[in-house]
Amino acid sequence: MNAVTPSGGEQSLGPTARRMILGSQLRRMREDAGITRQEAGYSIRGSESKISRLELGRVGFKERDVADLLTMYGMTDPDERQQFLDMVKESNEPGWWRRYGDLMPSWFNDLVGLEEAAARIQVWEPLYVTGLLQTEDYARAIMSHGRKDMVNEQIDRRVALRMRRQKMLSRPDAPRLWLVLDESVLHRPIGDREVLKGQIDYLLEMIQQPNISVQVLPFDRSGYSADSAFSLLRFAEEELPNIAYTEYLTGAHYIDKRDEIERYSRALDMLAVDAETPDRSRQMLLKRRADI
Repeated sequence: MNAVTPSGGEQSLGPTARRMILGSQLRRMREDAGITRQEAGYSIRGSESKISRLELGRVGFKERDVADLLTMYGMTDPDERQQFLDMVKESNEPGWWRRYGDLMPSWFNDLVGLEEAAARIQVWEPLYVTGLLQTEDYARAIMSHGRKDMVNEQIDRRVALRMRRQKMLSRPDAPRLWLVLDESVLHRPIGDREVLKGQIDYLLEMIQQPNISVQVLPFDRSGYSADSAFSLLRFAEEELPNIAYTEYLTGAHYIDKRDEIERYSRALDMLAVDAETPDRSRQMLLKRRADI
């Protein structure tokens, strides 16, 4: 029974993606061995729900637990076991975002890790420019609710985290980012006129990169395909499912069920058809910039 190593682009895989890949491999081995989650949980002094969380990559792995599971599932070759356990160690290494852990809610950690591993990120935004394309001033205005007197060290660190997330867009193996933006975003006075002008300038700069596309959805075509923001992350590794991400006031949903992913994908397709082309959207950005 051979362990499957991540295909292509391994260097860009963060701990979140590695956990998901390892979890899917453990699930396949368990199913091939005809072992239930309950039986597997009992063997590592845990529960069925613990095995479920491990197989979904939602929690970190303990090497002892994984070693016991590999034995139970019939992986006895020492080289294969060591390869698998080495990957477990890598999956437990902290990502660069760990130093911002005091600023991020637990449900946001996985998004940063998944963004790092994604091959394609598709975003629908009806309210703001997506965080991956925000300027510092625009991000700071959002985080301080438009009140300069509320800006403090914590907000500055949150802005720094957002800027650090954006660095992946300039990597040699950068993901493809495709944003559909409601036209109202270009008129919403985030910060002040100079902040909004600077944000539009930054969008015009970023869309010159070959891996970044922006389409603007005009006022008269808005609100039909999706009424709230979401992202769809796609991965080159076949072990990783496509994931839709949506936020609400106190948390987030990570969706990977195939039928639900299909609905999000269709919504993005409809939004792209309704929106202006990237070239026409650029003209809209230039016109709005001139009008501010």
